[in-house]
Amino acid sequence: MGEVAELDSVDWQILEELQNDATLQNRALADLVGIAPSTCLQRVRRLRDLGVITGFHAVVDPRAAGLSLEAVVSVNVRPHTRPVVAAFRAFVMAQPETRSLFHVSGTADFLVHIAVADSTHLQAFLVDKIASRTEVRNLTSSVVLERVETRALTPPGDRRPTHRRRRVYRAGHEA
Repeated sequence: MGEVAELDSVDWQILEELQNDATLQNRALADLVGIAPSTCLQRVRRLRDLGVITGFHAVVDPRAAGLSLEAVVSVNVRPHTRPVVAAFRAFVMAQPETRSLFHVSGTADFLVHIAVADSTHLQAFLVDKIASRTEVRNLTSSVVLERVETRALTPPGDRRPTHRRRRVYRAGHEA
C-alpha cells in the first residue's frame, strides 16, 4: 500500500462532485467547487497522479440489463496460501457474473457479489463454476433483497468546508 495523500477541503469537494457525476466537464466542476478551471484541472490531475482517483466508469443497473437476481456468495478456500488466493481471485474476477470480490477475515475467506438472470443461472454458477474448484471447501449464497450503495466517499472527521465560495463574475455580480 502506498502513502496516504494529504487532501484539503477543496480536494474533497472535487472528489464528492466527481463521485456524484464523473461526466462533469472541468469548467462545470470548477464552478461547483468555486475555483478557477485551470486550478481545478491541476487538482484533478494531482488526484489521479497520487492514485486517489483511479478511474471513471459507468454504473450499470443489473436488473435493467436482464440480470435480475443478485447474490453474495461466501467462500472458504484451502489451503489459504497466496498462490491459492491469487488463483481463486483471478478465476472469480474473470467470470461475467462477478460484480465485486472481497477477500475478508472472519468465517468466510471471500465474499463474491454476483448478478445473474435467474435462479437456474445462480445454481449453475454455484455448482459448475465455484463448487467444482478443488480449493473451494465451503460456500454459502445469500440472495440480495435490496442493495443500497453510498454514492460518495466523504472525508474523515470534519474536513468539509462549512460554506462554498461564490464565484465573482467580471460584471461584479456574484453567482
